[in-house]
Amino acid sequence: MNQKKYTAVRKLTENPYLNLYEMDALTKSGQPFHYYFSSREGEKDIKLHTHSNQASGMAIYAVTEEKPYRLVMIRQYRYPMDEYLYELPAGLIEEGETDAQAAIREMKEETGFTMKVYEGGEEAFRKPFYLAQGFSDELDSTVFGTVSTDSCEKEQEDTEDIEVCLVDKKEALRILREEKLSLRAGYLLMQFLQTKEEPFSFLFMID
Repeated sequence: MNQKKYTAVRKLTENPYLNLYEMDALTKSGQPFHYYFSSREGEKDIKLHTHSNQASGMAIYAVTEEKPYRLVMIRQYRYPMDEYLYELPAGLIEEGETDAQAAIREMKEETGFTMKVYEGGEEAFRKPFYLAQGFSDELDSTVFGTVSTDSCEKEQEDTEDIEVCLVDKKEALRILREEKLSLRAGYLLMQFLQTKEEPFSFLFMID
């Protein structure tokens, strides 16, 4: 069993969506120091205590039903950078929701598109992964699917400044070369560029 690397943890802020925690941490030689991290979880539910693999949010990799397939992206204003970034639609999973239900809701809210979840392929590719393990315990999963572009009635919140983008491969390469974007959007754009006939073929194991 691994040696415990901290002696205490304290919640320093009281915000509804994200809070700062301070740890009395220990180096590998046992020397004390302060370590700080953020979490969306309440004090009893931080991963430090639960070691849960439950996702708190999800990102959506969705393509159009019509060929040639286009990837649904958003260009969203982000306050910490005071800039617009290219991203995938994403959001938090509300209490009682599955990852898929949250994805359908968020897709509708952010883009106006109706999403059909794709459930094929290897389940390991849908498991939650840490986003910024050096300073946060947030776990997010990825939900895959298709969208119909026949109707588009967005329900964005006033704090959301979002432009919806349907990205073909030429535009995907331009975004990677020229624009600022989130890390997970960058990796999944690279994956999108490698798809051929079937848009979700990369979800299947190759012998």
